Amino acid sequence: MKIIFAGTPEFAAVALADLHQAGHEIVLVLTQPDRPAGRGMQLHASSVKQFALAHGIEVLQPLSLRMDSADPRRAAEARAAHARLAGTDYDLMVVAAYGLILPASTLALRPCINIHGSLLPRWRGAAPIHRAIEAGDRETGVTIMQMDEGLDTGPMLLAESVAIGAHETTGQLHDRLAALGGRLLVAALRRMEHGTLAAQPQPEAGVSYASKVGKQEAALDFSRDAALLARKVRAFNPFPGAHAQVGGVALKVWGAEALAAGSAAAPGQVLAADPVHGIVVACGGGTLRLTELQKPGGKRLPAAEFLKGFPLEDRRFD
Repeated sequence: MKIIFAGTPEFAAVALADLHQAGHEIVLVLTQPDRPAGRGMQLHASSVKQFALAHGIEVLQPLSLRMDSADPRRAAEARAAHARLAGTDYDLMVVAAYGLILPASTLALRPCINIHGSLLPRWRGAAPIHRAIEAGDRETGVTIMQMDEGLDTGPMLLAESVAIGAHETTGQLHDRLAALGGRLLVAALRRMEHGTLAAQPQPEAGVSYASKVGKQEAALDFSRDAALLARKVRAFNPFPGAHAQVGGVALKVWGAEALAAGSAAAPGQVLAADPVHGIVVACGGGTLRLTELQKPGGKRLPAAEFLKGFPLEDRRFD
């Protein structure tokens, strides 16, 4: 099939690579404009752009696809992009974590399908992997869906579930779902070509929305239940990274586990900080053992190693 691919991060690049490997003709790639990244804040190409350039695929990076944008520059770029799409010979647009809204004018050109990192209608929206872990879901998966003007509301073509590991982080689950998404996409296109794939409407029950993750959410509030905090640590690893303040120092918390035993101590009080018991903190419900931490400018370290350079005994998290 002749495909226009729209995507930006590594999740999308995995699917693009699988499409390319399967022999589909990628006639054009849409991806977000280069963004500043790293300590030097130099412009950095997206994972999708890097793959496309390495394989000689044309790349288009409009700021917007909305021709009715109030911003003249964005509207002009959108008009140019629309003209380019309309003048391209292709069968299908595949979208994966693109990051820009596809307006009705784009959706009307050719069929568009999307790779979504959840079992729809569970976790429509921007951050389905983070929210599934944060909510304590036992399973998630990937849905291949037809796109419409709604937010992940289109009919479903193919879906496959996976169990979420008890200690799995967003980074780890992301990689598994990215691999699944690429494989499922290729399978869906094969069945579309053979006429054996029928779309099914999404169930009306069970809809939830995975809002974009904000950095302010990553602050650990020890007045909350320890089980919730442990899920937040996993959900926000690697981005934006859970953190907590002690003595005015912001520590990143990369690993934690909830303990059933409660404590009469005030939330945030360090109950233990030694190589034997680890770092145990009182919470509003239960206690939380911190297993991997990082101080500003330092490395991520297991709790026992971290304590050698940053003692926490008898201290309290702010």
